[in-house]
Amino acid sequence: MYRRAQFLLIGTALLVGIGAIVLAATSGHHLVDPDGSFLGPSWARLPILLGAAIGVDLIPRTVWVSRGKPKLMPAIFRERLRTHWTRDRLTLVGLGVVCFYIVYVGYRNMKSALPFVIHTKYDHDLELIDTAILFGHHPGAVMQNVFGDGALAYLFSYVYLWFLPLVPIAVTIWIVWSRNLAYGYWFVGSQCIAWTLGTISYYALPTLGPGIAYPYIYHGEPDTPAGQLMDALVHGRQNIRWSEGVVNAVQSVAGFASLHCAITMLTALMVQHTVNNRFLRIFFWCNFCVTALATLYFGWHSLSDDVAGVMIALVSFYVGGLAAGHRFERKGTRDLEAEGAQIHAKEALARG
Repeated sequence: MYRRAQFLLIGTALLVGIGAIVLAATSGHHLVDPDGSFLGPSWARLPILLGAAIGVDLIPRTVWVSRGKPKLMPAIFRERLRTHWTRDRLTLVGLGVVCFYIVYVGYRNMKSALPFVIHTKYDHDLELIDTAILFGHHPGAVMQNVFGDGALAYLFSYVYLWFLPLVPIAVTIWIVWSRNLAYGYWFVGSQCIAWTLGTISYYALPTLGPGIAYPYIYHGEPDTPAGQLMDALVHGRQNIRWSEGVVNAVQSVAGFASLHCAITMLTALMVQHTVNNRFLRIFFWCNFCVTALATLYFGWHSLSDDVAGVMIALVSFYVGGLAAGHRFERKGTRDLEAEGAQIHAKEALARG
């Protein structure tokens, strides 16, 4: 039933994985498993989250439904395993984790190899576009004048950094708790497409980002965690490029396109179309908007980077939806996989 979505996951994983191996050999750098956020290295992050999610799904629910009666707990626990943790669910979880892991690690390695493969930079070209759009003004200077260097700067910083845990947490939620398995395939498939397109965009138009290419524009910003992260990435890039013997590290500087915009918008689109909760819909659209402003405020990206990120989100959302069995119509989306499952269930009841 989910064969197209599974082929999409495997195809993107193979594409990015093979690309990372080829580029590692070309650039003379070994493949590494990059460290991620506070949740640990990438090889452990998703399994830890998935194990925690399964535990959170089974244990509190068992205690709640049984009302704390030990005699009822084993039956409730087994019933949840039987009805929710089916073979199809385990296939989605296993395939989703493995393929997303390959895509993400491949993305980090291919991004790291970029300065050793392509030396041309297009920051000046994108700056000309930005200043033309804003009638001679630079986006970073405009943002600083509008929002200042007070509390809003720290709000932008923390929202920008919230992206780091958002990605693995969101993937975990959709593949573990989506009642409709097609939604889980849709989300993780779209994520794999977005990270793949982001990697391609880095090589199509290599840039450093305005905050690194033109640091004098951002010299008046306060010392926020986002600014400290940018300094750390610059130092890491310099160490990898110019210091001999640096191993088990990656450089993470690349401007075009903005995957912060791509992933936060993709998440907002998925919430809009698969979650029937108005508060969450508003929250994730606000998260996308504030993240986009933060990319400009700190100089992580140019206007062109953010527009390209939005385009990546739209393409990934659409293609991932088609692969998962969704038909996009004027009045919304039609869930073909869910309709097929309902028909199958009715036929089974009729026979039963």
